[in-house]
This record gives sequence, C-alpha cells and structure tokens, in this order.
Amino acid sequence: MSLRAGLAALCLTLLLAGPLQAVEPSERLDDPVLEERARVLSQNIRCLVCQNESIDSSNADLAKELRVLVRERLVAGDTNDEVYAYLVRRYGDFVLFEPPMKPTTYLLWFGPALLLLVGGIGVGVFFRHQRATAAAPAPLSEAEQTRLARLLESDRPAASEPPERT
Repeated sequence: MSLRAGLAALCLTLLLAGPLQAVEPSERLDDPVLEERARVLSQNIRCLVCQNESIDSSNADLAKELRVLVRERLVAGDTNDEVYAYLVRRYGDFVLFEPPMKPTTYLLWFGPALLLLVGGIGVGVFFRHQRATAAAPAPLSEAEQTRLARLLESDRPAASEPPERT
C-alpha cells in the first residue's frame, strides 16, 4: 500500500470514529426530544465508578443503571432540575460534575486552591528556615591567615619566570 493510500485510510478511519458513546441502543428513548434531554443530562452526571467520566461515556454497570434511571424520570415527566435533585438526594452532590455552591460543597470548590496555598506557605517557611540556619563560616584564626598567606605566596610565579599559558 502506498503512503498516499495509507494516509487516506487513516483519515477515513478518524472521520468515521467520531466520539464514542456508551449509550446502548436498548437504552434510547423513542421520543427524540426526550432522548436529547437525556443525553445532555447524562453528560453532566459523574459516573460514580469511573469518577472522571460522565455516565454518557462510561461503560460501568452503575453508569448504565443511572442512564436508564434518568430516562425513566424524564418519561415520568420530571424536569431537568428534578432529575438532578433526585440524583443528588440519592447519591450526594458529588454525582454532579458542577456541584452547587453551598457550605457542604465549599471543600469541593475551594479545596484545591487551599491545598496549593498551604503547600506554598510550607515551601516558603522551609526555605526561610534553611536560610536562617545556614550560618556564615567562622572567620579565620591568626594561624590560618598566616598559613593561607604563605600558600598564596608560594603559588605565585617568581618575577623572573614568565607566566604559564594554558
């Protein structure tokens, strides 16, 4: 196969692949409006098994059960907010990718920034302590100064000797 044919096959594969969804045909609703609402809701609900995936894209059994539950609630006539409220009552605020801002979720909203701030303060305190405990070297004694002067004089080339080139 030539390079051109290989690239064409790769492009075709990528175009046809599209985003993968875990929603099975048996789960889909006959009413396209309700199905679209279910898909939107499912993309905003966290899979409690995978945690970083929505139930719309997760293949976990619990995600499938939640997708079916969302569709059942929509068929029963619930609004989107009522579906979210039902899931929050049952599973807690963590089930939503964007939990509401309230005292019980402050840790979810501000926890990462708080950890970053505490870590930065800890690093600052550590380096300040390191700098404070690093003592300046003690001054040379009279004997050490004399010895150093002799060593430096013995290292100097004599006036009659040309300096070494390196």
